[in-house]
Amino acid sequence: MLIKNFTSILSLPEDIYDVIFAFLSLEDVFNCMQVCTRWCYILEKGNSEVWRHHSLKTLPSEALGSKLLSSLTSHKSRLKAFKYAWNPNDCSPHVYIKSNGFTLHRNPIAQSTDGARGKVGFKAGRHSWEITWEGPLGTVAVVGVATKDASLHQNGYLALLGSDDESWGWNLVDNDLFHSGEVQGNYPQFNNPPKYQIGDRIRVILDCEENTLAFEKHYEFLGVAFKGLPRKRLFPAVSAVYGHTEVSMVYLGEPLDG
Repeated sequence: MLIKNFTSILSLPEDIYDVIFAFLSLEDVFNCMQVCTRWCYILEKGNSEVWRHHSLKTLPSEALGSKLLSSLTSHKSRLKAFKYAWNPNDCSPHVYIKSNGFTLHRNPIAQSTDGARGKVGFKAGRHSWEITWEGPLGTVAVVGVATKDASLHQNGYLALLGSDDESWGWNLVDNDLFHSGEVQGNYPQFNNPPKYQIGDRIRVILDCEENTLAFEKHYEFLGVAFKGLPRKRLFPAVSAVYGHTEVSMVYLGEPLDG
């Protein structure tokens, strides 16, 4: 009888599943994807009613009504981006995460460099996310990755991301790469590379299989910035010095080649 009832459950129409899954927590929904092939097939559809329901229920209204998520085409991908956004509990005390959940704000503290990490770090697979810097960059504005051991605050104005062995960063102000407190070279290696303009979207590409970090701007691949990254869990990270600067980060998922 139990097997017969379970078979009947598996044969329910997809729209009925949408209603059922809408009553579950997001954690339970993701667990359902792991235990049943048909449930996984249904839930892989990123714009299904269940993901729309959870998107409206979970995402802040400020994010739903903004252009921040314009690169994401499904409710499911927007939910994942929110899960991977800046971590309000893993940033400098001079930084807070705005109510949209995706944008950090650095308070105007003199002689201070302040950073933040994302909620989720990566040790395997290929990942990409977009960084948008709003307002002036100041003298140092660095984007890259960091381990959990990297510092998120130091006195003075410096390339905090890249100042130790636990972080790797690209300073958008002077196009220098930083790691272990030293300049690792100029990037990108173009003749007269253009400077970052306010509102430009920088796409960060972390390849944990090849152990590389690369960047794109305006969908133009700028080349590999760092090679030989350690097999540690690496988090999206930035560091900033300018008062009231704001930086948004939107996780995109696996990068598309070509």
